[in-house]
Amino acid sequence: MRTTRALAVSAAAFAAVGLAAPAASAWDNPTSLSVSPSVIPRGGQVTVSVDGTKCQSGSTASSDAFGTVNLTAVPGGSQATGTATVHDDASVGAHDVSVNCQGVPLTRPAAFTVIHGGVRGGLGGSTETGATPTDMAIGGALVASALIGGGVFWMRRRAENRA
Repeated sequence: MRTTRALAVSAAAFAAVGLAAPAASAWDNPTSLSVSPSVIPRGGQVTVSVDGTKCQSGSTASSDAFGTVNLTAVPGGSQATGTATVHDDASVGAHDVSVNCQGVPLTRPAAFTVIHGGVRGGLGGSTETGATPTDMAIGGALVASALIGGGVFWMRRRAENRA
């Protein structure tokens, strides 16, 4: 009875250690790769972040849009980050990012998108070009029609008050 119980406990402990070993080694390899911001104009800067203890030293990130940058370890964790400047002549569209952590590669397809011009950020988004001549003409026509309509309304009200 004691032998059977000891054998069962040993088997359970062996199974627990055997199942935990692959999970523990997974923290060594790069596990997740992210790029922020996900949409960037040419000449802008992106931050590449990767998780994995192998990425703490001697790791690099590369893309055809920005070349190769070194990643530095984030204190107190298993993450490494690096900042890259997108080339001024980078092609518009989605770009892949690859990291190499001590010989272990990880690639994220379409990690970020390069756009032409400024990022349109909703209310008050920045642009590089400003208003076009067409925009100015449309705005001027709207202001002129508002003035004419207001003048007609005012003249009509004035004529009604005389009668």
